[in-house]
Amino acid sequence: MATTTSTTASTLPPGSARAAAAMALLGASTGVSAAFSSYPVAGGQALRYTLAAAVLLPLARRGPRLAHRLTARELVLLLALSGTGLFGFNLLLVAALRHTDPAVVGSVVGCTPLLLGVAGPLLARRRPAARLLAAAAVVVCGAALTQGFGHGDALGLLLATGTLLCEAAFSLLAVPLLPRLGPVRVSAYTTVVAVPLFAVAAAFSPSALRTPTGGELLALLYLGLVLTCGAFLLWYSALTVLPADRAGLFGGLIPLTATFSGALLTGTAPTGPQLLGAVLVTAALLFGSTA
Repeated sequence: MATTTSTTASTLPPGSARAAAAMALLGASTGVSAAFSSYPVAGGQALRYTLAAAVLLPLARRGPRLAHRLTARELVLLLALSGTGLFGFNLLLVAALRHTDPAVVGSVVGCTPLLLGVAGPLLARRRPAARLLAAAAVVVCGAALTQGFGHGDALGLLLATGTLLCEAAFSLLAVPLLPRLGPVRVSAYTTVVAVPLFAVAAAFSPSALRTPTGGELLALLYLGLVLTCGAFLLWYSALTVLPADRAGLFGGLIPLTATFSGALLTGTAPTGPQLLGAVLVTAALLFGSTA
């Protein structure tokens, strides 16, 4: 048994642990996000990314200096990455949840592995791998079983689809930036760009900011430090060694960790479909990652 386990671990590509950890942190943050949901959305996100930028920028400055300044293409990619993966994702997610059950939104966004499995290779000018596409399809099915199915209207589905596209853009737009800028700079620069975007949106909101409660303050610290700084660095570090289609498989861990962390906090046992979904996702990750 020990030999089999070590052999399986050795066949996993480098970066798999970082990709898995990033997606696990994202899934486990569901309960924290719920605790912060009553705070003004745009203002709260502006505070979150300001906090993250205050940590990431000094880290970026400690790294080796770039050979030359950011190019126009890199600036456009950073703006697009922040505008979609951070700004658009958060606003569309909140809007979608107003029209659709969280289960529906989770099931739609859970299609990210399949989308990355197709779009990632095409952008890299290679054919999508059949094995990874099959694994991604099983991950999507397992994630849907774990998340469950709910009800929503057409607008909610449209907004959830937009959230899905923004989630994929968070990875795809970063791929051409990472070789020169690295995970720390990409994370730092995108969070810096997100701050004025959310600040402008907050200025047009009925209530931009207010003093957070104790629980909201703890949630803000988690979202800004653990999720944004920690998960961003883990995910972008994984993308430096894993192609987007292979890394995207680990997106199936989001509903799994969200469900099981919620069950742990509430003391409720997972249902049969949730356990089946967990088995499917685990099997698909092993099948696809050891390709």
